[in-house]
Amino acid sequence: MTYDEYADRCEEFFAVGGFTQVRKLSEAGLEELGPDPVLYRWLGLAHAAEDEDDHDAEAEKAYEAGLAQWPDDLGLLVSYLELCLRADGWTYPGRSGRAVVLKERIAVLAPAGSPEAARVEDALGWAGRGYWQDVRERTATVRAERAALTSHSADVAEALERGGQAPAHPEDLRAAEVAAALELLAGPWRAPLRLMVRHRVAAYVATFVLVLATNRALVLSGTVSYSVWGWIWYVPLLLADGRFKLARRVARQRVIAAMEARHADAVASAD
Repeated sequence: MTYDEYADRCEEFFAVGGFTQVRKLSEAGLEELGPDPVLYRWLGLAHAAEDEDDHDAEAEKAYEAGLAQWPDDLGLLVSYLELCLRADGWTYPGRSGRAVVLKERIAVLAPAGSPEAARVEDALGWAGRGYWQDVRERTATVRAERAALTSHSADVAEALERGGQAPAHPEDLRAAEVAAALELLAGPWRAPLRLMVRHRVAAYVATFVLVLATNRALVLSGTVSYSVWGWIWYVPLLLADGRFKLARRVARQRVIAAMEARHADAVASAD
């Protein structure tokens, strides 16, 4: 394969969360074809995406290896800057301190208004935010995750109403998520979960009413002076949401496997 083909495959896998595959591809490309700034960048990004200390260290090695040969490559410089800005200044003072040098270098190479300059501003804005900005960011992330879960639930509810899912391409991530959820909700013992999925809003309203009524009844009966036992009614809803999260992980694995199979077939056909 060529450098561009390796890079294209890295981009495909990265888009669906196949970070392990991106690392394997970029390493294979570097070994087969030799050093390349784009593949070093993909290798670093795939490590950094894991958001773990060991992976961050490997990402830094990848960026530094690329910059040792292409010191003016903006893709590597901006990606490395983002990694350094994310680093804890107390735990990794060296990595955190390198952000200043990288910012200065990028400012020389990336004129105002360029995509690279915009990425730097976004990264700097993220790194310089205060406590309340941090809280708002985390809240926005939770809301986005909740919205994705709600949208996924709506798709599954629609499929349940139809009695199944229409055939879809094996690399269609959204369809794969629905299919996985239907499998995880199948069976007679999961009928109550399926009912809650099909009537999600009503289920949440009914559960909230049950929580208030149960807590109030326990207090009025004199059993307890303050009750939180009513919140146990939320357990079935949490179980349903847990199924959706698991389904999304399973779907991602299946899509990645389908992509790997397609690439393997392409290689076999070429041979």
